[in-house]
Amino acid sequence: RILSVSGGEEQGLTMASSSAAHRTAAAAGRFGKLWGRGHETFPLSTRRILSVSGPGSTKYLQGLVTCDLLSEPPTPREEYDVEEHAASVAKRAMEAQDANPPQMIGSEEREVRVRFDSRTRSACFLDHRGRIVTDALLWKRPIDDESPELPAPEADPIREEDEAEYLIDVAGDAADALLAHLKKYKLRKSKVKIGDRSEEVGVHAVYGTLNAEGTPPGYAAAMDPRHPSLGMRVLSVGTPADDLTPQQRTSNFQSMMSNFFPPAAGTYSVLRTLSGVAEGAELRGKTALECNQEFMGSVSFSKGCYLGQELTARSHHTGMIRKRILPVAIIDDRTEVPRPWILADMIQELGPDKLGENLFGTPEEGMIDVGLDLGDYVPPPLPRISAPGMGGIYSMLLGTAPTVLPPPAGAEGVEGPVAPEMEIEMETDLEQEEAARKLREAGEQLLARVSEHAVRGAKIIDEKDGKTIGQILSTSPAPGTTVVLAQMRMDRVGLAEGGAPWSRKNTIRIGDEKGGQSLRYLPYLPLWWPDIDRATGKAQIVEEDRREEEE
Repeated sequence: RILSVSGGEEQGLTMASSSAAHRTAAAAGRFGKLWGRGHETFPLSTRRILSVSGPGSTKYLQGLVTCDLLSEPPTPREEYDVEEHAASVAKRAMEAQDANPPQMIGSEEREVRVRFDSRTRSACFLDHRGRIVTDALLWKRPIDDESPELPAPEADPIREEDEAEYLIDVAGDAADALLAHLKKYKLRKSKVKIGDRSEEVGVHAVYGTLNAEGTPPGYAAAMDPRHPSLGMRVLSVGTPADDLTPQQRTSNFQSMMSNFFPPAAGTYSVLRTLSGVAEGAELRGKTALECNQEFMGSVSFSKGCYLGQELTARSHHTGMIRKRILPVAIIDDRTEVPRPWILADMIQELGPDKLGENLFGTPEEGMIDVGLDLGDYVPPPLPRISAPGMGGIYSMLLGTAPTVLPPPAGAEGVEGPVAPEMEIEMETDLEQEEAARKLREAGEQLLARVSEHAVRGAKIIDEKDGKTIGQILSTSPAPGTTVVLAQMRMDRVGLAEGGAPWSRKNTIRIGDEKGGQSLRYLPYLPLWWPDIDRATGKAQIVEEDRREEEE
């Protein structure tokens, strides 16, 4: 379980636990395990809908967005399969000892086919300097179509000039800035119409499913084009024939969902933060590559000119990316560092070549040679963790998981004599309860402290040398956790050359905070990240990709 906030109260979000749901999640088209089932409707403060329509709308937007509206959007990046790599390494080690190799994890499970609609895509709007105004999700639909559902790609090829409407799903804190930006670059004689439809169109999200097909009349649905683990996006747009108000359509949507996907307000905030996805005002003034937009399919490096292209193209082809947005967990130095970061510390200190030797020793040292051969696999310098995985870590880290102990015989309300060994068990149970209580209290104190100081704009300063190593972008930590989104120096987290390796014994201070228990930062890589080239700070280009690029 992981906590989210709904109406000012904490509410538990329980992940799907049935064996059938687990099998589906484990084999979800290589897009990672899904969050538990649920749905939420976004208030205007969270998401708004802007509209660009009329003749020439595609050409107009093509000159303002980083994606290419005249070609098919890229398929979201498949998540890095940690279990598959672990099973592969274990298999090679077993084969070296002539033992029966284990079966690959999930090898017999049916993969779920995920369909993405080419009419929904992610994009960024840049200013004339090449700095981000905001990100957004673009929904394209013909304005003369009575059905709000997005047309099938084969039935409606993309054209440069068309009678189309683009619904722009944008973060609430960036909507006004984007609306002003759109109006600024509209030519006086243009027939393009720009408007705000936030009061007319409802925005929803559904979690725990990969099926966005069969949408009922009055709604448009598609998997999140950035990554399907972020959920299915739904717009309640209505039809020309209905006379329902936006509030009635939203109420109908919530009634439809509640039987299968219970209300889960606040889930998106938790999910995207744990997944390392920044949006809206969090991105303002940054470059697209610093914000990982190319990893989410929001940037095309082959389209023609657009506003702000020069800086983006130069960074991609010649520059080095020295900072990127990462999810970062904050703990105090009394909290035990979880195992994934202990391993990351060893990898950064020893390097992958000496990792197996350090873990198992060498025959000369009297240790058994287990035949561990990593082959071409290079362990990542930081842990790769999914959003559900990070939620599980926090349940243990902060003591939020409920502990229920059966009453021993002889306790109040339980008949029977108390045996000596039972007295020992009772003492042990009391000790465990006391330890759990102290852990929860320490966790609550840490949550309150981080929530107070880890606000947008606060700097993360390494106490060892007094240098700023990052800046917090999220307004506050993900509810129920101390995970924040921060723009980190790549060389201080082991993702770029020239800096000191990240250490699990690091100590930091946040913003102007003075005194108090020392803090540590635990950065991690979302599973949808590619392998990073430490020489450039960009995605590694394998030989096949390089040949294709040259051709």
